[in-house]
Amino acid sequence: MSTSAPDAPSRVNLLAREKSPYLLQHQHNPVDWYPWGNAAFERARREDRPIFLSIGYSTCHWCHVMERESFEDERTAAYLNAHFVCIKVDREERPDVDKIYMTFLQATSRSGGWPLNAFLTPDLRPFFAGTYWPPAPRHGRPSFLQVLEQLADTWRLHRADVLASATDIHARLTELTAREGGTAPALAAGSLLAVMPALKDGYDTAHGGWGDAPKFPLPTHPALMLRIGVRRGDAEAVRMVLDTCERMADGGVHDQLGGGFARYSVDAQWRVPHFEKMLYDNAQLLDLYLDCHLVSGKPRYGEVARGIARYVLRDLTAADGGFHSAEDADSEGKEGKFYCWTVDELAAVLDPAGLALATRVFGITAEGNFLDHSDPDPLRGQNVLSLRSPPQSPAEAAALRSIREQLLRVRASRVRPHLDDKILAAWNGLMLGALARAAAVFDDPDYRASALANYAFLTTHLWDADSHTLYHRWRDGARDATQLLESYAGLLHGVVELYQMSLDATHLAFAVELAQAMIERFFDAEQGGFWQSVATADDLILRLKDDYDGAEPSGNSMATRALLKLAVITGRADFEAPAARTLALFAGQMMHMPRAMTSLWQAADFMLTPAMRIVIAGDPQAPDTRALLAAAHDVYHPHAVVSGTQGAVDAFAQTLPPVAGRATAYLCTGSACQPPTQDAMTLKQMLIGFATEGLPAA
Repeated sequence: MSTSAPDAPSRVNLLAREKSPYLLQHQHNPVDWYPWGNAAFERARREDRPIFLSIGYSTCHWCHVMERESFEDERTAAYLNAHFVCIKVDREERPDVDKIYMTFLQATSRSGGWPLNAFLTPDLRPFFAGTYWPPAPRHGRPSFLQVLEQLADTWRLHRADVLASATDIHARLTELTAREGGTAPALAAGSLLAVMPALKDGYDTAHGGWGDAPKFPLPTHPALMLRIGVRRGDAEAVRMVLDTCERMADGGVHDQLGGGFARYSVDAQWRVPHFEKMLYDNAQLLDLYLDCHLVSGKPRYGEVARGIARYVLRDLTAADGGFHSAEDADSEGKEGKFYCWTVDELAAVLDPAGLALATRVFGITAEGNFLDHSDPDPLRGQNVLSLRSPPQSPAEAAALRSIREQLLRVRASRVRPHLDDKILAAWNGLMLGALARAAAVFDDPDYRASALANYAFLTTHLWDADSHTLYHRWRDGARDATQLLESYAGLLHGVVELYQMSLDATHLAFAVELAQAMIERFFDAEQGGFWQSVATADDLILRLKDDYDGAEPSGNSMATRALLKLAVITGRADFEAPAARTLALFAGQMMHMPRAMTSLWQAADFMLTPAMRIVIAGDPQAPDTRALLAAAHDVYHPHAVVSGTQGAVDAFAQTLPPVAGRATAYLCTGSACQPPTQDAMTLKQMLIGFATEGLPAA
């Protein structure tokens, strides 16, 4: 990562005033960067210049490469400054801006990624875009400067054509992104079975996962397959998911020493990652490994889940409870340097027997298995640790645990990768929900305390109770002014899960308040679905409805899933109705492209299946209540919700009393309940009976 131009460390541009770590990385570039906003727009209009918009994020490897090669280059910067108004955007702070121009790039080039570099008219309409361009022509690609020169000439000599093209593109984007309800087939229980072949298609039987390199975990896809496979008795689907998670856990994409997962693997075997670690990936993978742990009963999945939680609590948690966004791939300017090992580095730490075992287990070679081809002077002999040959005996397993501890201690003394320390409401909501689940599944007081601290941070710093407003980002003592669906939906998801772990009526009351604010600000009452941004966002040329899942679940899917659960807990039809209308709006796309909308399919599966309600009557803090809560969460049952009997729960739950003053659990569908129990093991056995009907052997 580069933080300053080496020849002019004191020079700063307008990005120096920003809070975003990504924008601050570019504050010393010789490019005259503006942040996204009226100052840049007005200058472009006043001087009749095109806008060069560059979008990335602080842990983006190729963003760092392009900065080093082009944005720190005086000649390139001078040309940019002379011919364009240059704007930098952190896609994690402004995903609504990124979504618009990424949609344009994907529609015109069938590709995408970051850095996203787009050229706009002064009124913000795009007319050309791409991703990374090298500093000199390479492999048939023009240099970045050649691209700039061509576009500057086109703007100067063919202005009318550019403006006409931008107008046409804008109209086409508006048409492409329009979402109108009323023509799609209604979803039904059989719809899930109909899309299962498409979900299985492309499965890598040799290495797990879907597709070839580069390979992303995309947790919502296996999570959907697991819930359908378990419920429908599809042993093949369950095996695909469990095997994928086993292979990912063995790979270098999984940090074998410190826990947690990198963003993706550059190969099909999960062995060599791009080393950045993202909060949203680890939140979703924590949920997925909890599912695998409950379905399979195998300790390995639980160990991986605990490793993810340890990583987040150790390395991504702020002192006041917020969760930081990400860690970089680079350390000391070299990708993977923090994580990789040479043979000599291992020999300096381990005795001969330990070195021999580590060499065999982790597949260590003198040549290494990772070379950064984007680096003009790459490190040599670098080994990413992955499980290539598991321990052969209990003694070897114990020795390997000792080796891991030794290596982790030594690694902790290295220069850590850059930490993107901004705190985002949406991503924190995902991790809050996953950590609350982990606290319940493992009955772990440390996880519970961390989840509660995170909730306190978010409700204190990002929620304005007077205006019922949730803000998107907190950093360096300040929040931003952006309001996004994904923030409301992500946090709502997290608080609903927190309530099911805590049974705290104040958590449920906040969830209700947040849900009402989300519906009021973002729901399209005419067509259904949720807008990505508020109606007053006047710096956007399109107002979109986020539907497809990428590395993160879409805003509409998070909103829909959380509202459906909240509707069951509270009995409120006004929460169920917008969720149902959202699914109706997207039903056609869901059937046509199920792999792109797996999180919405999870919402549909929940809506189309009678919910199992576990109502626990008793003091939420009492040991007998905690025991019943632990049992309720110790069985895989994605169609179950857990609630208490106090506060905003539905009227029927409020009538269910503790028996003889002791905590009592009721297992209900609608208003029909099984005989109540006060025994945690009995409750667990009752849930297993319901959850494993048709459960395949895993």
